[in-house]
Amino acid sequence: MRSAVLALALLAAAPAAADETPPAPGGAPDSSVEEGKSLIERGVRLLFEGLLEEMEPALRDMAGSLDRMAGEAEPMLRELARLMGDIANYHPPEMLPNGDILIRRRQPGEPPGPRTPQFGPGGETEL
Repeated sequence: MRSAVLALALLAAAPAAADETPPAPGGAPDSSVEEGKSLIERGVRLLFEGLLEEMEPALRDMAGSLDRMAGEAEPMLRELARLMGDIANYHPPEMLPNGDILIRRRQPGEPPGPRTPQFGPGGETEL
């Protein structure tokens, strides 16, 4: 994790450092500065390739697990969608002081709710 943070910090600093290099005397670009930029870029690239190589087996396992879970959950989600019908027939969820979450059905004749999610101040929503 530390190496990923270091790599991101290097990546973020590299463009800023590239813009701040002073010209060499005589107005010609300094080749050692250009070579240094090239070495940093290669180092960051190698670091990311190493991280991806190490993480690839875990990512493949995770993808397989998600595929299996989606296959198992699909019939249950389809049944839930069939039972619920249109989501606009329900009030937004509310959390009780004891932690229970209620999703109340709207009464017949009550106007349907909005079809778009409602966000709190600052655009956030509580999960």
